[in-house]
Amino acid sequence: MRLRRRPLPLAVEMDIAPLIDIVFQQLIFFMLTSAFVFQPGVKVNLPKSVTADVAHRENLVITISKGDRLYLGSQLVTLQELRSRLMAIRSAERPLLIRADRQASMGRAVEVWDLCRALGISRVNLATSTLEEKINDY
Repeated sequence: MRLRRRPLPLAVEMDIAPLIDIVFQQLIFFMLTSAFVFQPGVKVNLPKSVTADVAHRENLVITISKGDRLYLGSQLVTLQELRSRLMAIRSAERPLLIRADRQASMGRAVEVWDLCRALGISRVNLATSTLEEKINDY
C-alpha cells in the first residue's frame, strides 16, 4: 500500500508595500496639517523664570494682554465684570492663573491680584515661561 502525498496548498502571501505607502502618506498628511492647528485664546509673551513650576489645566485663567486688556478665559472683560464673575466662581475653590504679557503694566497685574485677594481667592499663580523656552529664544 502506497501513501500518496498531496501537494501542499500554496501559501497566500500578502504584499504589504501598498499598506506601508498609505501609512506614510497619512503620517505626512497629519504632520503637515497639524502645523495649521492653533490654540484658541489670547496670545501673550510671558515673562521668563528659572524656577517656574508646571501648572495644571484645572486653573481658571485671567489674561492681561499687551494693552492692559483683561480676558477671563478667552472673553474680554472689564475690571467690574471680572469682579462680579469671580464673586460667582470663588466658592468653587479653583486655583486662579494670571497670564500677564511681558509688556503689560505691573500695576494692572497687581490690581487683578488684589481683587482676587479681596474676594478671598487664596490660590493665585502667575504664569511664566520656563528655562527651556528661554534657551530656545536665543
